[in-house]
Amino acid sequence: MDLTTHYLGFKLPHPLVAGASPMARDLDTVRRLEDAGAAAFVMHSLFEEQIIQEQIATAAAFDQPAESYGEALSYFPTPPDFELGPAEYLEQLRRVKQAVSIPVFGSLNGATTGGWLEYACLIQQAGADALELNVYDLATSSHENARDIENRTIELVTEVRRKLTIPLAVKLSPFYTALPHFARRLTTAGADGLVLFNRFYQPDIDLEELEVIRLHLSDSESSELLLRLHWLAILSGQIDASLAVTGGVHTGIDAIKAVMTGAHAVQMVSALLRNGPGHVHSVREQMTNWLEEHEYDSIQQMLGSMSLNRCPDRQAYERVNYIQLLQSWRP
Repeated sequence: MDLTTHYLGFKLPHPLVAGASPMARDLDTVRRLEDAGAAAFVMHSLFEEQIIQEQIATAAAFDQPAESYGEALSYFPTPPDFELGPAEYLEQLRRVKQAVSIPVFGSLNGATTGGWLEYACLIQQAGADALELNVYDLATSSHENARDIENRTIELVTEVRRKLTIPLAVKLSPFYTALPHFARRLTTAGADGLVLFNRFYQPDIDLEELEVIRLHLSDSESSELLLRLHWLAILSGQIDASLAVTGGVHTGIDAIKAVMTGAHAVQMVSALLRNGPGHVHSVREQMTNWLEEHEYDSIQQMLGSMSLNRCPDRQAYERVNYIQLLQSWRP
C-alpha cells in the first residue's frame, strides 16, 4: 500500500508526523518515534517571550556598574516558566537533528515583529529542515479590529519568510472572521503550508479565592477533530499550500478522515503522550488495513476527496446543514 504524501516540499513515506510537544526534550523518545515510523518530527515551540527575556537579561548584565557585588546569583536568570532557554533550544535542535534521519521542523511561537525573529535564522542554521510559525495572537481590546490582527500576522509571516530559505508553515487558530481569505493572504505572504489548529488554554475561576486558575492543557480527544475536518475541507483546493491537521487525531480512522478532507500531513501529540511512540506504528497499520479493505491503492487516491470542492453534498459543509439540523429536532 502506497501511503506516500508530500508536505512542505518533502516526500514523506506516510502522513503521520510527531507534532510539537515536550517529547523533543528527550533524545531517546525522539529516536523511539523514528523507530516507530514517524515520518517527521516537530520541535516544541521557542516563545517570543523567552527570547525577549533573555535579551533584556543580557542587556541588564552589560549595563551593571563595575562595582556590582560579586555574590550576585546570576545576571542571566532562566525564566521559571520555560524548560529550555533560547540557547538551550538551539542546542537541543542540533542534537535532535543529529539523532534522527527524518525531517525535523523547528517551531517559533509569537505574535509581533521584532528582533526576536532573528531566531528564525538561528533555527535554520541549527539544522531545522523547515519552520513552523505558531501564531498565538489573542484579541483582548475592543479598539483593535480584525483587519489589524490579520495585518500584524501577515507582517510577521512576511518578515520570517524574508529571513529563511527553508519551508515555512503557519500554525493557526480557528478564530478568524474569514479564514479562507486570510489563508490566501498568508500563502501570498510566503507561507508554504498551514497547520490547523492551535489548541488554546482555557482559564477557570476559583470562587473561594477569587482568583483566575491557569489550567494545564488537557489531552485532545477525537471529537476535537471535527472542527479541523470542517476547515480542511473548505480550504482544500482553494489555496496553493500544504495543509496539516493537529489536534484530535488518535486513530487510523481519524487520520483517514483528515486526508480525505485535504490534509497532506497529520500531526499527533496527545495520542503519543498517552500511548507512547509505538502508537505511530499502530495508527499506520490501521490506515493501511482500512485502505486495503476499501480497495484503495494509495493515499493520493483519496486526498481531498471529501473536500468542499469535490464532496457530492456541499451543503454538509455550509449554512443549510446547520438549519436542517436545528429543524430536525423533535421532543
